[in-house]
Amino acid sequence: MKRALIFAAALLAAACAREETRLQGYGEADYVYIASQEAGVLSELLVREGDAVEAGAAIFRLDPARLTYSAESTQAQRAAAAQAVRNAQAEAVLTQNNYQRGLDLSERGFYPRARLDADRAARDAASARLAQTRREAGALGAQTELARERLRDLEGVAPEGGTIERIYHRPGEVVAPGEPIAALLPPQNMKVRFFAPQEMLPTLPVGARILVSCDGCAAPAPATISFVAQEPQFTPPIIYSLEERDKLVFLIEARLDAPGGIRPGMPVDVRLAADAPNDE
Repeated sequence: MKRALIFAAALLAAACAREETRLQGYGEADYVYIASQEAGVLSELLVREGDAVEAGAAIFRLDPARLTYSAESTQAQRAAAAQAVRNAQAEAVLTQNNYQRGLDLSERGFYPRARLDADRAARDAASARLAQTRREAGALGAQTELARERLRDLEGVAPEGGTIERIYHRPGEVVAPGEPIAALLPPQNMKVRFFAPQEMLPTLPVGARILVSCDGCAAPAPATISFVAQEPQFTPPIIYSLEERDKLVFLIEARLDAPGGIRPGMPVDVRLAADAPNDE
């Protein structure tokens, strides 16, 4: 009887030790940085920090004046190129008709050979000019479409729904191409990072389930491990003694099943997969 009580007490102590197993970590986010491909002056900022936005919502607009002038100039050049193509086409038709008329007369002996050669040269030159003007018109057409696309790029939109977490520039400021103007946090981009000692890695593979707790959270949040670092941190430089190996820890990331009270930078406690109930 005494042996049975000792055995039961040992099992209870092991269960309590297992239940108390916790790992420390923090909330982390993969932000989506919304920027313009063009440089310019920020004319409108349509959101504030903390705003919830839907996919496609307008976030900012840059002053379009400078690029509008460029687009109008390119459009005018395109119109002139189109007229040049029409003129070249008319010239090509005329020189072809002249050559064909001269060829018919030459075959009947009424047209000098030198004049026919001149007509052929004029026809070939007109055909070459037509081809050149068509290429130039095509290039200007591409430039016009690019100018229009650059104007459209002056408005930044949310690529997906989420919360505006940070504003980096205000109206009136000059922004460089690719410089973030706002940071968006989609709910599915929230994750947690925590550290585990080497001996616990076999119990924490990618795909394992965990529970994440935080101060003020209503209930532990289920999550799935998505990344385990290959290299340890906080290690001695070369030699791992038995004592120093206890200091080896590995960075682990886990994706939350659903957005909740965990925020970026917030300290969290992670319960191991063996302690967390499986939803499946």
